[in-house]
Amino acid sequence: MRDISLILRTADKARKAEITVADTQTCGDIIQAAIDNWALPKETDYTVTNVSKTPPQTLNPSASLAKAGISAGETLEIQPVLVAGGMRP
Repeated sequence: MRDISLILRTADKARKAEITVADTQTCGDIIQAAIDNWALPKETDYTVTNVSKTPPQTLNPSASLAKAGISAGETLEIQPVLVAGGMRP
């Protein structure tokens, strides 16, 4: 286990933070921490994308940061999952 420093931001770039986390934490842990710390809507589903990569890579929520290949200094973006097709019944 090692600690890595990352930049975490929302897709609209309204919120941004430099965080230091263990590389054993999951991408889902990062999403949940962002929801809790930034009071993001809990009824929305989110993904986390490594926007430092070209092309950007959407990460598996159950993968650890180490297994996802996240390196120190990279930027992760929390993005809401948009549902196409209009309103749900």
